[in-house]
Amino acid sequence: MTGRDILKITLTLVVIYLIGGIVLAMVYSVTSPVIYKFSKMEKEQALREIVPEADKIEKLGDWTFRDKPAEYFSVKKGDDTTGYIVQSYGKGFGGYMSLLVAVDRDLKIQKVRILSHKETPGFIEDVASDKFLDQFKAKGLGNLKLVKVETTEHVQAVTGATVSSRGVTTGTRDGLAFLTDTIEGGAGK
Repeated sequence: MTGRDILKITLTLVVIYLIGGIVLAMVYSVTSPVIYKFSKMEKEQALREIVPEADKIEKLGDWTFRDKPAEYFSVKKGDDTTGYIVQSYGKGFGGYMSLLVAVDRDLKIQKVRILSHKETPGFIEDVASDKFLDQFKAKGLGNLKLVKVETTEHVQAVTGATVSSRGVTTGTRDGLAFLTDTIEGGAGK
């Protein structure tokens, strides 16, 4: 093999990689807006589902949590603010899980919903189940502690999915702590 053959192979590979890169960039530029739009619609639907009795959900602001953009909202029935929703993140086994946490006017949890995750399919079903997520209802900041024994005061971990359970619990607690500081501090009134 001569130097000319090596140069020919190298140039051929460079051209192939450049064409591949251009094709990938074009596909990304077409699909990225579609993915963003779908993600936004999915979040809006999740907001309506987490508080179906709300007449109106108004965005109050943005916040950054663990270097990830998040939002928080007020929930209105007529002209009255009946609660709030905060987006938060919890670190699970497979990475960060995006959560929505709905609270009442007294900042007691009404519902928690997992928006997205990268957890192992067999384990996340138990963590995303009503049986686990319903444990959060009516709890405040002081009760958001994950335990491995049966409890009604705190949150009981899912056997075999402790890391994912902890991620949901800490993400919920951190979101509620932010919301509590923000609302009680007067920014959300």
